[in-house]
Amino acid sequence: MEPENESVPEDAGNQLMLRVERPVYDESFLRAKLLHRKEDNTTFCQRLADRFRCSSVRVKAATLSFLPILTWLPSYPVKQYLFSDVISGLSTGVVQLPQGLAYALLAAVPPVYGLYSSFYPVLLYTLFGTSRHVSIGTFAVVSLMIGGVAVREAPEKLFVLPINGSNSSLVLNEEALNARRVQVAVVLTTMVGIIQFVFGLLRFGFVQIYLTEPLVRGFTTAAALHVVISQLKYLLGVKTQRFSGPLSAIYSVKAVFSKVALTNVPSLLLGLVSTVFLYGIKVLNERFKKKLPVPIPGEIIVVIMSTGVSYGLLLSEKYNVDIVGEIPTGLRAPAVPDFSLVPNLIPDAFAVAIVGFSMTISLAKTFALKHGYSVDGNQELIALGLCNFMSSFFHSFAITSSMSRSLVQESTGGKTQIAGLLSSLIVLLVVLAIGFVFQPLPQTALAAIITVNLVGMFKQFRDIPSLWRTSKIELAEAYLLFSFHARHTASVPLALRKLPTEFYDASSLC
Repeated sequence: MEPENESVPEDAGNQLMLRVERPVYDESFLRAKLLHRKEDNTTFCQRLADRFRCSSVRVKAATLSFLPILTWLPSYPVKQYLFSDVISGLSTGVVQLPQGLAYALLAAVPPVYGLYSSFYPVLLYTLFGTSRHVSIGTFAVVSLMIGGVAVREAPEKLFVLPINGSNSSLVLNEEALNARRVQVAVVLTTMVGIIQFVFGLLRFGFVQIYLTEPLVRGFTTAAALHVVISQLKYLLGVKTQRFSGPLSAIYSVKAVFSKVALTNVPSLLLGLVSTVFLYGIKVLNERFKKKLPVPIPGEIIVVIMSTGVSYGLLLSEKYNVDIVGEIPTGLRAPAVPDFSLVPNLIPDAFAVAIVGFSMTISLAKTFALKHGYSVDGNQELIALGLCNFMSSFFHSFAITSSMSRSLVQESTGGKTQIAGLLSSLIVLLVVLAIGFVFQPLPQTALAAIITVNLVGMFKQFRDIPSLWRTSKIELAEAYLLFSFHARHTASVPLALRKLPTEFYDASSLC
């Protein structure tokens, strides 16, 4: 027993001991040291001077932050990236062209303004944007919001003129109507640009964290519903009034079905064939995306084929099929927007600015995470603001990033913003040289392009079961915004004003 007793102190002496000494803090110490700032002898003027002191280091950092292109263009690896960017730019351009023409219908402006909006902002984003893969330009949801404002501020009833001084015969002055709606869209875009730019300078990029994914999905799904309803009259080839405000979707459906007997059969057939063809192409692209070197450009195929059929069969002259019409050759001279419209557009400008930014930053962060680089939310606000503000003087309407085009740009191997720049040059080529070719393009084909591109948004209904299992509160958020937006058109301010009054009606979902 003795050897065992002697071994115990030896083993204990061989063990490593850790001794920690630290002071004991009391309330008086915390008050003295932590709750009181150290004395700062510098004056306010000195601190202000230090804040705005100019140095070469600060100037360089500010310049590189404001113009991100200067950080990557000097070291651009031509041999590794140029070919991929060229292929990606060409692929994105052939998608951007028909979408620009189509989404102009949603914005209630002539199609050529969709081409302007597909050129100037993309060119500017190359200089100021931080995302390498998003495709800037026209987008269905934002275009619908702009169109709702344009129709509200310039309704058709204000441009109906009597023939020969008789009120029994009236005609719509379409030229004056389009000119006024273009003015409204341009002024709204100017305000959106100013708001986004100021928010970027004030470092408001953090607001996107409050736009939860279910909230955005509820809004975009309801917007997609409005977009499809707005395209029914083009698919059927009937002429109806465009409505805005509460229950506009119901009024639009009622107006269309009241004129079903007047359906233009050639327009309907061409629209249905285009829709089925485009949906089939999208299914093939999705199923064989790993085997196809580039996605099949279904939109441009539909545009070319339907234009050829319309021109060859004289659909407009013989069958009264509505076509795109005149596309002026060349770029228009810059002009100052009519700022007298500003007071009526302030709430709508904030809504478009926030929705446009949320779309872009969500896509930008997704691609940045996938490809291992970072994007700056504040700089994205500045970039979008400059794109909208400067482009508005060249007759463009508000833009954001498009999911379908961004996926094309990324999946075809795009590496940098050069791909977006090349896609804008394709649009420029059409505007400067061959825009007249698309004048016989039937509007029903553009409606088919819009409708099929929104199929992905309706697939968001599949998320309802998973949201029900994971978070009923987020499901309630999505349901609320979808229901209000579906009833109260694309006006976010109106939906938000009405939201609190019926909040408890949806609380049972939780």
